[in-house]
Amino acid sequence: MASVASARYGKDNVRVYKVERNAETGVQTVTEMTVCVLLEGAIDTSYTKADNSVVVATDSMKNTVYIKAKEHPVTPPELFASILGTHFIETYPHITAANIKVVTHRWTRMTIDGKPHPHSFYRDGAETRDVEAVIRKGKGIDIRSGIVGLLVLKSTGSQFHGFVRDEYTTLPEVWDRILSTDVDCGWSWKTFSGLDAVKESIPKFDKAWEGARAITMKTFAEEDSPSVQNTMYKMCGSILEAVPEVETVNYSLPNKHYFEIDLSWHKGTKNTGKDAEVYAPQSGPNGLIQVTVARSQAAPKL
Repeated sequence: MASVASARYGKDNVRVYKVERNAETGVQTVTEMTVCVLLEGAIDTSYTKADNSVVVATDSMKNTVYIKAKEHPVTPPELFASILGTHFIETYPHITAANIKVVTHRWTRMTIDGKPHPHSFYRDGAETRDVEAVIRKGKGIDIRSGIVGLLVLKSTGSQFHGFVRDEYTTLPEVWDRILSTDVDCGWSWKTFSGLDAVKESIPKFDKAWEGARAITMKTFAEEDSPSVQNTMYKMCGSILEAVPEVETVNYSLPNKHYFEIDLSWHKGTKNTGKDAEVYAPQSGPNGLIQVTVARSQAAPKL
């Protein structure tokens, strides 16, 4: 006999744009998001017996996203995700968990003649602010916030040596190299008891995102990095110190390589080592380094 081990379903790639207008100042603020909703609960019969009576149509989920965006604030995204998920588990008795993902796309206000423009914006990169929230009936709200697609590079201040060398090794040791990566960083908050607890923490979400972004860039820029592993570990520790409500921090960093080009074949041109100025950016293969760092548990007293 076969049985459903786990199941969820929903609506993905719901694109939402909201504009908020300040009638007094004439300033407008815009937010663009891509939302995913996945529901869990007593829905097995929709798979095993073609029983659609337990199915909340995914089109209804899409409409709910639009309506809730009209009725409630969409920032910070941690709040909007919690509002959406709470709606689904409270509205439909047979739904026990709602998994909500909100990806916020960048729109940065233009500065014209030295002044911020009231209603014009530009997209300054592919970086997004991502939030994943799991809202479980009777079990609170778990939220993971994150930074995705922050592309950074420094032309010096990175090294890598002392690694395992054997018959498979061709990589030379280096004491000065280009370091570039696409930052994927996330931090998981302590479980919130419910929507009211999330609302009480509203000021903390933007502050944590700004802090994590600043820590990432400052550490990346200023440290003479002995390895990506060590640098990302230091970033995690700094974020844990800056945001006491966070339980874990994780990074996933691809190592985007820039290789020296030997030009000695052309009139003896020197372009390696200390003479290197022209490099070949690589699309792959690339290193991929990941880590999750949690708060140290105090040793139990005997």
